This record gives sequence, structure tokens and C-alpha cells, in this order.
Amino acid sequence: MTADRPFFVTTPIYYVNDTPHLGHAYPTVAADVLARFMRLDGRRVKFLTGTDEHGQKVERSAQALGLTPLQFADRVSAAFREMDRLLDISYDDYIRTTEERHVRGVQALWQELERRGEIFLGRFAGWYCVRDEAFYDESELVDGNAPTGAEVEWLEEENYFFRLSAWQDRLLAYYDANPDAVAPRSRRNEVISFVRAGLKDLSISRTSFSWGIPVPGNPEHVVYVWLDALANYITALGYPDIENAEFSNFWPGVLHVVGKDILRFHAVYWPAFLMAAGLEPPRRIFAHGWWTIEGEKMSKS
Repeated sequence: MTADRPFFVTTPIYYVNDTPHLGHAYPTVAADVLARFMRLDGRRVKFLTGTDEHGQKVERSAQALGLTPLQFADRVSAAFREMDRLLDISYDDYIRTTEERHVRGVQALWQELERRGEIFLGRFAGWYCVRDEAFYDESELVDGNAPTGAEVEWLEEENYFFRLSAWQDRLLAYYDANPDAVAPRSRRNEVISFVRAGLKDLSISRTSFSWGIPVPGNPEHVVYVWLDALANYITALGYPDIENAEFSNFWPGVLHVVGKDILRFHAVYWPAFLMAAGLEPPRRIFAHGWWTIEGEKMSKS
């Protein structure tokens, strides 16, 4: 019976550095169409969306407007909810990464990774892009900028690291055992090529700003925004309580709808975090393209 088959679909968790635009509406409408169809088919559906509200970019944007980071996040998150209302989006849950349920879940995930020996303290030195909230290798820079065209800055600070390099073979085994885990095929091939080229351990904390979830046991550090943000997909299901009905019904049978620019986070880092914490990786990740004009990514304005 189809009614016995839960269906969990998510939009990207949207970063609150700016007001919503077409690039946000597109995956939201796509996920909404899927959720509505599955409900018509009698499936038990959970459709999750929400806002990612921590990080240096949010802190700087708030400062520029004379607001606290939470005031700024409240304002922009409300704009995303208004977009959903205007588009008649039928989400079942809207999560904000500043909510207590999320903060509690992220800290529990951190502690589980630490307990399993997947986290160590080290020193980071490299290129960091505030706009993308991402680290880039020298070889990835294009004319001195990030691959997205955003500016990068040299960063040196004490960080906690996740042992991503130890998960290369297990990630490749995950892709091999699940041919449809990453789609379309062109994106799957990109991900596999990236992983086969070798993975470096990943910085997962920051000390140069304070707007984030404090690292358990060392509050001078805040959790790196992408570990924080990605965890929303399970904190919305009640993690760390993995025995509850929501988690049992909907994980790992999820479809993540994301943009191609954040595929690496969802198809490489996220499955590695989950497997390292003893959890199943996501069932499917679909990466859509950009809206373009004459072959160029459409600007936000």
C-alpha cells in the first residue's frame, strides 16, 4: 500500500543573508509539487523547509544595519515565510537554526562525532569565502576568487576538524551501492570525481566570530555553519531521539532538492557526517541548475 510508504522531501535550508528571490522560489515550488503529488497518491508526507541563520555573513549583514544577528535573522526569515505564503507552499514543518530543538540536536551530533573519534583540534590556514561560507583550495580559485565568483580572504585560526579524509572509500561505496543517490547523472559524476581526487579533513568550527552554536565543552568556538545547517534535516525529525516516530518513519528515505552550487555540501560532507555519527546517509539528492540569461547565472537583482 502506498500509504505505508512515507515520503520526506526538503528544500535547501535558506541562508538569511538576503531577501528571497527566484532562486529560492524555484526549488521550493519543485518540492511543493512533489509533496502535493505524493499526498494525492496516499503517501505519508513530510515537507520541510526553513532558514539557516548562523554564520559570519549574517553577523556582518546585521552589523551593517545596526541590528543584532537575531533581529536580522527574524526579519529575513519572516520574508521567506511570506514568500511561501504568496506561493501557497504546503510545507509541513518550517525550521529555523536558531530554534532550541535545532541547537540541541546540533550539539548532540557534535558530541556523537567527538565520542566516535571523528573530530580533532588543529589549526586552519587557507582561503575562506564569507559569501559562500566555504573553504577553498588554492587550485579551486579562479582569477583569485572562489569558483562562484565571490571574493575570498586568507584565514588562519585554531579550528576543530572532521576526519573527512577517512571517509573517501566509504563515500565511494555509498555512491556505488546507490546509483540514484545523486542525480542527475552529470552531477553524480562530478561528485564522484571530486571524492576520487582525494578528500582533506574539514574545518568544522570558527573562533573569529561568535554568531553560531557554541561547541560543547569549548564555547570559544562556534560550529561551522554548514555542519550546523545540514543537521536541520534530522533535527526537524527530533534528533538525537532516533527512536521517535518521525525519525523512524522518514529517515533515511529523504529527497533533498538543492542547487548545484551546494551539491558538494549535501552529497559529500552530509553523508560523511551522518555515517560517522552512525546514521544512514540520505536516500536521494537532486541538484537543479541555475536560472540563466545568455548562459550566465541570473543576478539577484
